[in-house]
Amino acid sequence: MVGVLIEGFSVDELLAWPVERLRELVACGRPIVFGAGTATLLAEVQLQEGRLTIDLAHVDGGGEGVLPTLWRFGEHYARAERVREIEWIVHATRCAKPNPRLPGVLRRMGFAIEDRPPRGEVYRRLDVLFDG
Repeated sequence: MVGVLIEGFSVDELLAWPVERLRELVACGRPIVFGAGTATLLAEVQLQEGRLTIDLAHVDGGGEGVLPTLWRFGEHYARAERVREIEWIVHATRCAKPNPRLPGVLRRMGFAIEDRPPRGEVYRRLDVLFDG
């Protein structure tokens, strides 16, 4: 079984790319729109001072395992880059047509609600991969 595809590629195919090519794709410095499974996502990825921040502003569609797929990709990329932390921020529960199941999925995945001015309430999770 192939699983959820990100822009037509499996996670394993993306992770087989050279790190330099992944770096260009992931840390482009601006919000990007991409497809993962049946979802269309608006996200911004930043890599600063040992922290990879993945900010999901909008998720339209999905439900077949898009978040766990992105989680797997993000974690593998962070480990390849020897990033100490991954910060996940999800605003997608407040978009025009939010998936009503998303808040429950996020809570089960260990996300907590935080107030992040000026954006307001978001779901956030911080994973420490390496100490130091």
